[in-house]
Amino acid sequence: MSSVDALVARALGITEDRVTDTLEYQSIRQWDSLGHISLMVALEEAYGVPVDDELTLALRSVTAIREFAEGRAADRTPSTAPGPGAPAGQPPAGQPPAQQPPAGQPPAGQRHTVHRGLDGVSFDRTTITHIDGAEGVLEYRGYSIHDLAEHASFEEVAHLLVHGELPDAAGLLAFEKELRAARELPAPVLDLARSLAHAHPMDALRTCVSALEAFGPRRDAGTDETYEQARDTGIALIARIPMLVAAHHAFRSGREPSVPAEETSSADAFLTALLGERPTPAAVRFLNKGLIVHADHSSNASAFAARVAVGSRAGMTAAVTAAVATFAGSVHGGAAERVMRLVDEVAAPERAAEYVAQLRGRGEPVMGFGHRVYRTEDPRVRHLRATVVELSRERGDGRGLEILDAVAEAMRPYGRHGLAPNVDLYAGLAYRLLGLPDDLAVPLFVVGRTAGWVAQALEQQANNVLIRPLLDYVGPRGRAFPAAREADAR
Repeated sequence: MSSVDALVARALGITEDRVTDTLEYQSIRQWDSLGHISLMVALEEAYGVPVDDELTLALRSVTAIREFAEGRAADRTPSTAPGPGAPAGQPPAGQPPAQQPPAGQPPAGQRHTVHRGLDGVSFDRTTITHIDGAEGVLEYRGYSIHDLAEHASFEEVAHLLVHGELPDAAGLLAFEKELRAARELPAPVLDLARSLAHAHPMDALRTCVSALEAFGPRRDAGTDETYEQARDTGIALIARIPMLVAAHHAFRSGREPSVPAEETSSADAFLTALLGERPTPAAVRFLNKGLIVHADHSSNASAFAARVAVGSRAGMTAAVTAAVATFAGSVHGGAAERVMRLVDEVAAPERAAEYVAQLRGRGEPVMGFGHRVYRTEDPRVRHLRATVVELSRERGDGRGLEILDAVAEAMRPYGRHGLAPNVDLYAGLAYRLLGLPDDLAVPLFVVGRTAGWVAQALEQQANNVLIRPLLDYVGPRGRAFPAAREADAR
């Protein structure tokens, strides 16, 4: 096994002694989604067989990879490798079962199968968002993201997510009025935002969202938030979070927050408050589209955090606070800010191929590519790129777009392994073209995603259950406390 073990070790950047029977996808930091792609490319080159999506899903453990290598060495055809959808380590059709358990299963005597990162585990049912990662499909309550991004307002999409249906004309007017009425922030929360002018916008946002709980409707001690209370609070948060982001940015820019005209749309009002002046129509169109494509994405880490909070009956504001805190992580929403460093590091389109080769040679990720769900291009990308094209023309600055397009071209060979452009690739550049600092990329993502978090939290509350997974204990047991040993010795 030394040759295949050495291949695994080289691809993952680990020592060969760590390539053991128990090593599998997501079991160590180096075998993350990027490491897995690198490993599949190495297998292709070593064994001269294309590793398609089905085989990529099957070869998720050292055990499965060893079996695959043994099969290639014995001149078996690719069809005798682990079958489509078969668990890693399962024998080909028509052959007797192997004696060892499938890869990813615990040794005999252990009670549970461990799914690192809950990968591939469905913990509930939903009617909110449908994703088909293989085909690049994203739908909110059955409506294609392409139709919504091109034809809907953010208010219509927020209503769709929160209430379950697109509003009619009267319903839309009522919902818009409800959002506008909730924009005003409590004075103590504004003072808090002012005191945090030195902080990163995501840190300030998390703190201020949490503080809103103290200034909302009071509930009797010991009573849980009702569904209706949670819904009303959630709608208020959809309106207030943009104003929090704008207020904090105003304070750190040395000015007082702007108060948008009451009749303006959510996108227009937010940009007015954020920029301190009325935005251009192109900017409003971009933001409206950006809010829509960012609005929900099923059970991502932040939505799961919101559901966990609701499962414990912590309430809507606590749920959204938990989601904001989770979203700030560098491998979740935080990636949007890091894409802009890519633009600065590449510096010129003609350097894109060299830059990608250097990162790939070091086993480092290229920001803005790859997704935990999609095996093809993220369906949201086309809409964000289209708005970047429009903003670049309006601003007379196409350099950033040329760089990102060149990087995308250099990454094209990795596309069939799932490293296609994701939602972060063009979003940050659009914000920069609006004259906004790069550290606002993640908070602006949050402004749209709040509607999805509220919908996810409400769906959890409608049929609530405490989310309480297990940890499989593998540490020592029955150890004697030192004092007890000393007493026994006496």
